[in-house]
Amino acid sequence: MVLFGIGDAGIKIHIEIQPTPQSMAAGTVVPINHRPSWKVTKNPFHTGLVKFAHWKDTHDHRNQRIYPGHAASAAAAAAGGVSMNSGVDGLLQYPMGTHPSLVQDEVLYTYGENEDVQGVVHLILPHGRKFEHLGVKIQFVGRVDLSQAILDGRSHHDFISLTKELQPPCTLYQSQTSIPFYFRTDAKPYESYHGRNVNVRYFVRVLVERKFLPAIKQEKDVLVQLIKHEPRLNEPIKMEVGIEECLHIEFQYQKRYYHLNDCIEGNIHFMLVRIKIKYMELAVLRRESSGDGVLNSKPGGIGQGSETGGGSVVTETQTLTRFEIMDGAPVKGEVIPVRLYLSGIPADLTPTYDSPNSRFSVRYYLNLVLVDEEDRRYFKQQEIFLWRKELG
Repeated sequence: MVLFGIGDAGIKIHIEIQPTPQSMAAGTVVPINHRPSWKVTKNPFHTGLVKFAHWKDTHDHRNQRIYPGHAASAAAAAAGGVSMNSGVDGLLQYPMGTHPSLVQDEVLYTYGENEDVQGVVHLILPHGRKFEHLGVKIQFVGRVDLSQAILDGRSHHDFISLTKELQPPCTLYQSQTSIPFYFRTDAKPYESYHGRNVNVRYFVRVLVERKFLPAIKQEKDVLVQLIKHEPRLNEPIKMEVGIEECLHIEFQYQKRYYHLNDCIEGNIHFMLVRIKIKYMELAVLRRESSGDGVLNSKPGGIGQGSETGGGSVVTETQTLTRFEIMDGAPVKGEVIPVRLYLSGIPADLTPTYDSPNSRFSVRYYLNLVLVDEEDRRYFKQQEIFLWRKELG
């Protein structure tokens, strides 16, 4: 119902993202079948099923038939032309009687750092209605959103803001008006991130201006992932820890930098054991810090929960996975091997974020815990750095 003319006046806006066939074939734009989240999956077997489904969807999309309409609409948008057609060749067709706004389970695309964003905006009216507007604009926005955290100051910061005019003021009479758009984005500095208290978003926003009334808005998210290379200097991690005259442990991991599907390998050498150890476990922690003082804050806190440090910094620590690597008391000279596959962690791993825009950081830690027969816990935490090897 529209009250006193306030509402959408019956017009619906649908934003359709259309990557080029060349980008899909080259693997610089990849479809995914779920929206990344900070939550940890309770069922560990679900991770393998999701990744298998993603692999299958990726190959199906690369092998599917590409209709000429995709290339035609993209070329028209790149040339700056504006198309006002209803169900014509050159635009993606939908089943009879089905508007794009009613199509469910749309594919979510992941874009590389230098990929341009393009697609089609559909303006849909009820049959027999007309709509007068003062212009249609489209924006491409990159935003660090801190609205979920309780912080002072601005709740978001836009690091990319591009605006184009899609259509001048006019009156729409057709039931469907389709307008292609194209944004040339040379560099996207940050990767998309969906965290507990902070989000890094890239989205396309359409604004339909109206006389005496607020503009009608519609947004469509676009995921961005940044491919990196392994650092030339990737030294192993070697540390000695213990309790004086009671426990002396030397542990070593093969390297410090890992890609998201890598395997963490190492070993733990017991040099001195004079306490009765019941078991030992290894956990992977993710620590998200957000606020204005992230650069000056020191990581702290273990396990689930949150804390607020100086400079309005909010820190959340998650235990992504833990597994037992030893059961029973070790003896002097015993060596325990460690092998942990990151791809088996029931969570959406992200690269390490080192204070993007000085607003937040995301870091990962290996937490080694020993528990004795009196249930006293001895732990050592070591930071590791994650990077992305491929899209998806």
